[in-house]
Amino acid sequence: MSAGLRILIASPLGHVIAAPLEAAFKDVTVVVAGDRDEFTRGVAARVRFDVVCADLIFNRAEMEWTFDGLDVIEGLRDADRLAPVLLATQGHSMEEDHLAEARVRPEVSGVVAKAAGLQVLMDSLRAVALGQRLHDTVPADPRPSLLAMFEGRRGTTAARMAGAIASGNASDNQTLAEVAQVSPNTANKVATNYLGPMMRRRNEHDDRLPLTQASVYRWCGLHARYIVSWCRRNGHSDVIKPRG
Repeated sequence: MSAGLRILIASPLGHVIAAPLEAAFKDVTVVVAGDRDEFTRGVAARVRFDVVCADLIFNRAEMEWTFDGLDVIEGLRDADRLAPVLLATQGHSMEEDHLAEARVRPEVSGVVAKAAGLQVLMDSLRAVALGQRLHDTVPADPRPSLLAMFEGRRGTTAARMAGAIASGNASDNQTLAEVAQVSPNTANKVATNYLGPMMRRRNEHDDRLPLTQASVYRWCGLHARYIVSWCRRNGHSDVIKPRG
């Protein structure tokens, strides 16, 4: 490994692996960012990192809804500090939507499971720092991703309504229209024309049952962490911010 390696670990438990990394690599600088503020300071105060390892979902209740590995990528881009990113996963179903986006992000050089152990993580960091891309051993979900379905004008409208629901800011069609800033007519069609068709495309609705507003709200709850993350990272924070 070349001298002077710079590694950023974006994880609430980053300090746990910092010491083994410093022992394993010669002349290495390991910066740990346990939250958004530490990440912002760590990126702004330094030259580019050679590799960034980030939790896909930050394992703290208060951060699951406010900061994740996809935010890390956006932060690197905004600061003009892009570097190869290795994402660490916990293997939970809540990560599936995030993982679907990560797979198509050019900044992501690999994904590693935390359960694989410290040695696998260090080997993966070494490979990514040397410019390699890791082989994806987890089969990709064949269903269309939320990322893909939120594209375009209609997709964005659907995403804003989903964000209003997922954040708990909309409880009926009237508040949905107000929070998402859509017409009452559009809000009334959330199940028939917007989110309902997405549920069917992903085979997440049993067509033996009516596709109701309640089923749409439940679906938004199941995908809430990603929906909120997408809105936060794509200029639609207004629909997910807490209401007074």
